[in-house]
Amino acid sequence: MFVSGPSDTFVKRNPQAHPDFFAAEATGLHWLGEAGAPVVRVLGHGPTHIELERLIAAHPTLPAARRFGRVLARMHNGGAAGFGAPPVGSDGAPFPGRLFIGARPMSNSVHRTWGEFYAAERVLPFLRIAVDAGTVTPTEAATVESACRRVAGGDFDDAEPPSRIHGDLWSGNVFWTEAGVVMIDPAAHGGHRETDLAMLALFGCPFMDGIVDGYETVHPVRAGWRERIPLHQLHPLAVHAAGHGRSYGVALHTAAVAVENI
Repeated sequence: MFVSGPSDTFVKRNPQAHPDFFAAEATGLHWLGEAGAPVVRVLGHGPTHIELERLIAAHPTLPAARRFGRVLARMHNGGAAGFGAPPVGSDGAPFPGRLFIGARPMSNSVHRTWGEFYAAERVLPFLRIAVDAGTVTPTEAATVESACRRVAGGDFDDAEPPSRIHGDLWSGNVFWTEAGVVMIDPAAHGGHRETDLAMLALFGCPFMDGIVDGYETVHPVRAGWRERIPLHQLHPLAVHAAGHGRSYGVALHTAAVAVENI
């Protein structure tokens, strides 16, 4: 349940929330903001709520998109302790609890390589839930698992170090204000920076090309990244297939086929 607070604050409250849920959100926002990211300001949090600065919406603009691309690249460059590493709090310690994407628990296990991490911790756990829910067929699951074997085997690993990523950067978590973009609701962890870009593309972010243009002035993306978008969308599509219906299972399978053909 979400409850608005006073005119200058916004309170999200859930009496049934996991004890780590709001603390993970607050820590993630701190960690991303520490790297210069424009994130919503946390005013306080507890086991059943988080209080945030209220944001006033404005129309997206191309200049704001380009600025956002530049700060997103700088945030990614802030780095992480490893692939899958949790966010670090104001006390300098890694967040010790459970991470979440939306309402779903998410692993904070750290792996040596991105491919091992991504397949084992971000795709396969949600695929299994989706199969049990009936939104992915056994035949489709076999294709996703085959793609994950390529991923885990290192076919898409590169020399990129772990990036400090938002982790759930779909367009709904990109809040446009008069001052520019503010990011909300992170699933922050150490990952690959292309994952955030692929999430932005998943549901269509305004002025996406402008964001990429700004991004590349700070840290150009490796050649062929657009062809790898389906690879980095396996995670969010698996999450959606686990809880949002059959159409996402079909989309997950389509992305896996694309990965097999890269």
